Amino acid sequence: MTTELTPAAPTLEQVAALAGVSRSTVSRVVNKSPHVTDEAAEAVRRAIDTLGYVPNRAARSLASRKTHVIALVVPESTAKVFADPFFASVVQGVALHLSDTEYTLNMVIASEASPDKTRRYLIGGNVDGALVVSHHTGDHSYAHIGQTLPVVFGGRPLMEDESASYFVDVDNVAGAETATQYLLETGCRNLAIVAGRQDMPAGVDRLAGWRSAVRRAGLDDSLVESGDFSPRHGADAMRRLLHRGQPIDGVFCSNDQMAAGAMGVLRERGLRVPDDVSVVGFDGDYFSETANPPLTTIAQPATGLGRRMAEVVVDLIEGRDVERVTMMPTQLLVRGSTLPLPQS
Repeated sequence: MTTELTPAAPTLEQVAALAGVSRSTVSRVVNKSPHVTDEAAEAVRRAIDTLGYVPNRAARSLASRKTHVIALVVPESTAKVFADPFFASVVQGVALHLSDTEYTLNMVIASEASPDKTRRYLIGGNVDGALVVSHHTGDHSYAHIGQTLPVVFGGRPLMEDESASYFVDVDNVAGAETATQYLLETGCRNLAIVAGRQDMPAGVDRLAGWRSAVRRAGLDDSLVESGDFSPRHGADAMRRLLHRGQPIDGVFCSNDQMAAGAMGVLRERGLRVPDDVSVVGFDGDYFSETANPPLTTIAQPATGLGRRMAEVVVDLIEGRDVERVTMMPTQLLVRGSTLPLPQS
């Protein structure tokens, strides 16, 4: 029997010999040092291409004290993370940007471990930077580690000194105002909201936007129930609103998942959408597309948000100037869950 031996991988020394330069010169080219002549750098690059040399990332990490790893921290349960299309789109955006860099992505579902364990992992030299999505009021440890590690939040962090944090977000207040104003323009006057959690920035800001539009119209703003951004919580909140016995002809839901749950309850009670009650959501994900009728919603660019978060954290790691706050656009998508605007 003949045993075939796998050819040995080309070494740094072989690249140096072929290029006619020293080992240290090859190392400087690989690590993108500016202290190499153009002629030497070109000779090294040709040798690398000829030999198919792949730099030893572990050795480069030891030399630069970089891991080339970025952690994506999600303070939610595993079940929620994998059921929510928002998280999937954010991860896709992060991965798309990092695919063109030297960095790889580690996902940390923080609710599955103690906060101290996650904090120790992040500041223990395991990663070069961190992205935090769905940040809660109580998660101060992630904000504090920004003093020793580049950290970028997906969404405005709820903390005393927001000016000390880097974050990428949409204008949730303005988006909720737009949704509510559209309900008003279609003729709704008895407005309710299925609000998100009030320990999360998106929940707080979207309720504030709804209230601003309702109060500006001189209407009652007491029809408020909150949920945990899931269809079940949206359904429960809608039941509580209907149990009050007050007339409702328009509902803004703080995300599309809760809107889907709310619409199911309205059908159970024999109420037609939009003829009896108009419904608007927030996100623009597949829950809005597959709803019956299709859901009018405020679409946010979740994939773009993830991509921009990755851009910011890489810029911070590599010492480039970057704005602390990046605001992404939203868009009102009008579908069948709301009445048409009156003809002028």
